[in-house]
Amino acid sequence: MQRLNPSELIEASIRRKEGVLLANGAFCAHTGKFTGRSPKDKFFVDSENNGLLRAQHQWLTERQFDGLFEKVTHYLSKSGGFVFDGQVNQHPKYRLPVRFYTEFAWHNLFVQQLFLPGDESLHPEYTVYCAPSMEAEPEVDGTLSGTFVVIHLARKVVLIGGTEYAGELKKSIFTLMHHRLAEEDVMPMHCSASVGEDGDVALFFGLSGTGKTTLSADPARRLIGDDEHGWGEDGVFNMEGGCYAKCIDLSSEKEPDIFHAIRYGAVLENVTYDEHRNPLYGDRTLTENTRAAYSLSHIRNIEPSGRGGHPDVIIFLSADASGVLPAVARLHPDDARRHFLLGYTSKLAGTERGVVSPEATFSACFGSPFLTDRPARYADMLMARLMRYEVPVYLLSTGWVGGGYGETERMPLRLTRELVQRIIAGELNELPTRRDDDLFLNVPLEVSGIPARYLNPKETFADTEAYVKRRRELAQSFADTLEKFSLVTI
Repeated sequence: MQRLNPSELIEASIRRKEGVLLANGAFCAHTGKFTGRSPKDKFFVDSENNGLLRAQHQWLTERQFDGLFEKVTHYLSKSGGFVFDGQVNQHPKYRLPVRFYTEFAWHNLFVQQLFLPGDESLHPEYTVYCAPSMEAEPEVDGTLSGTFVVIHLARKVVLIGGTEYAGELKKSIFTLMHHRLAEEDVMPMHCSASVGEDGDVALFFGLSGTGKTTLSADPARRLIGDDEHGWGEDGVFNMEGGCYAKCIDLSSEKEPDIFHAIRYGAVLENVTYDEHRNPLYGDRTLTENTRAAYSLSHIRNIEPSGRGGHPDVIIFLSADASGVLPAVARLHPDDARRHFLLGYTSKLAGTERGVVSPEATFSACFGSPFLTDRPARYADMLMARLMRYEVPVYLLSTGWVGGGYGETERMPLRLTRELVQRIIAGELNELPTRRDDDLFLNVPLEVSGIPARYLNPKETFADTEAYVKRRRELAQSFADTLEKFSLVTI
């Protein structure tokens, strides 16, 4: 196994024909048939000390894990590969050494962009083995297909195979941290975070494609992180040292910080390019889930400590495709608990295998695939912190407000940014609202500069009956989902 720096890994990746160097300096790889995560191929290992809710996950036995572990490590020892010793968690109290063994050079470059540098002399707390060219044998290994992501919490090991999608490396560590940090009374969060000049911290919860990275990359605020954080006794901290941004339709005009962060050292996934090797960010030929991984050092305005105080505001993001949700709503604490458990959005094309157009989805705590315990446990952690620090919570729809997907344009980014700025400034806290008991919202009657149709989506529907029908269906799906948590009434 080779230990190489980013420049050496880029050279190795090109020599091994794993991808190409583009005109902007970024390395670009295509991940083959899988251009998103494979949640149906994710397994935990049944052991005495796993502490997991059995019905929530798929399982392998210790014996099956041992067999697969032997196959993966043997495969990597024969094929060669690359090793990186990094760390996870910016907070020194919770920082942990993590080792990655990767078959591909560009996967090693990927984790070097996203995780903190480590020390090879330290014994790794967690170890990830990634062999994308090796496939499991379902009838022997207990998997559902040749693809597998297997997490053994007790042995602190992850096995990945049968998929080249690099996001599995990132999210396997996030899953491990949901277990480890919660045991230390630190709330793991699928959110981005930024801090203002006065030290005010804003959190943005949301699933992939809802705007976490875009909205937290604000030139007027310092970026703490774009995706994974912990909230402990002295505030929030980034788990990672890099960003993993969607870059479909990326432009320097709309998202200048992300656009200019994609340079030498950065990794692009499934982006096509022209004959001069200029990236074609608007091309959906391979997938809509095109991605860029880059170090936080590529962003102009970051919080170098990777940490902030307790949040001053929390914003939930939903890319609602039904068109029913308003652009903004204030959430009472009980509403916040409900929406946190719902984790409602529309799964965007390419994020997971088989998703080709927006699909309504519910992902508890805005991160169901990464939870290792009951969603209610994380909701309880959130509620305790909301009450202790009196944090206001808002819901923003970054989807297709009024009319829905295919009938109207997506919520204009400039207006969403405007709403974010006003929320952070506290300007919406005292505005008069109308209550929506079915959707658990308090919607402002008026917000200066925001067209009324975005606050009252019904006005934009060409067919009022269609709005009523979709609203009824959405409210029922909220109720049905909450019933699973025995939280129809709180």
